[in-house]
Amino acid sequence: MIVAQAPGRINLIGEHTDYNLGFAMPIALEQRTTVRFEPDDSTTITIETDREAGKHAFDVTAQPGDVDGWSAYPAGVVWALAAAGHRVVGGTMSISSTVPIGAGLSSSAALECAVLLAMNEATGVELDLLDVARIAQRAENDFVGAPTGLMDQLASLHGEADRALLIDFEASDVTPVDFDPASHGLALLVVDSHAAHQHSTGEYAARRESCTRAAHVLGADSLREVQGQDVLNRIDDPTDRRRARHVLTENERVLDCGIALTAGGFRRVGDLMNQSHASMRDDFEITTPHIDLIADSAVRHGALGARMTGGGFGGCVIALVKAAEKDAIAEKIASDIAENGYPAPMIFTARAGSGAAVQR
Repeated sequence: MIVAQAPGRINLIGEHTDYNLGFAMPIALEQRTTVRFEPDDSTTITIETDREAGKHAFDVTAQPGDVDGWSAYPAGVVWALAAAGHRVVGGTMSISSTVPIGAGLSSSAALECAVLLAMNEATGVELDLLDVARIAQRAENDFVGAPTGLMDQLASLHGEADRALLIDFEASDVTPVDFDPASHGLALLVVDSHAAHQHSTGEYAARRESCTRAAHVLGADSLREVQGQDVLNRIDDPTDRRRARHVLTENERVLDCGIALTAGGFRRVGDLMNQSHASMRDDFEITTPHIDLIADSAVRHGALGARMTGGGFGGCVIALVKAAEKDAIAEKIASDIAENGYPAPMIFTARAGSGAAVQR
């Protein structure tokens, strides 16, 4: 039996910058998806998961549109591998996961990467991490139909304990940066709102299209090409201008966050988180009243900074807090949420964990 694991991720800062070839700074989570694969000589893959009863099956020759639901993710991985010219085989997969689903913590990329590593181990295919990430991304984009960037897969594959990952999407470079808030008396709280986070909705695609239009108006293939230039007044459409402003200022915040972390400047990191959330709320318009309430509550009760993490319209808020106050702040956030009639959240402390791997 082959056993492969891959983590979810939290994005510390840098939202909707990946497909604009900018910068982001995620961490891999300690929460992971595990795939146990028993390959055989068949052309069918049968899957069962700890999240629901019953089994699902698909042929290794399945094409986009042939498989729906969560099974589309592993089916998409097999399709993308085969489309890239690599061998695939049938067998039985058992999937278990501690990554929350629908929370914006990239449970989909964790599943994709774990399936990919398990399949490659079974067939002897050797790929570098960038190739694995791109194949997983293609599965999500072209088979599942979610127009996501490359951040989730890179974070899941490159994760390191107590390190954040500064990703340059133009160069496809990943640079580890120390991220150990506990050594500074701090903790990273994750507040799962239980408001479902959906990448494949039209709103995500609309934001991406807006960024593409803005870049084309500026005569660029991507907004990264005009980073650092005073160009926003050349974008006539007010909505596209706001979208571009978010991306360009968010890139600056990511780089500033890397500098601050290197210097141990967590208070500056908190300020940048607050600025990022305001930009996502006002310029990119991907937060919700529920999510804004959580971020505001965290800061009001003592967090150094708080921001939504993930593609938007639900999901999680992260908050940088003093470790000695984390339980009290978590209780106050939960109380504020209840008073406003929203579902009780799941709140936990996150640490940067290791990346995807095959257990040998």
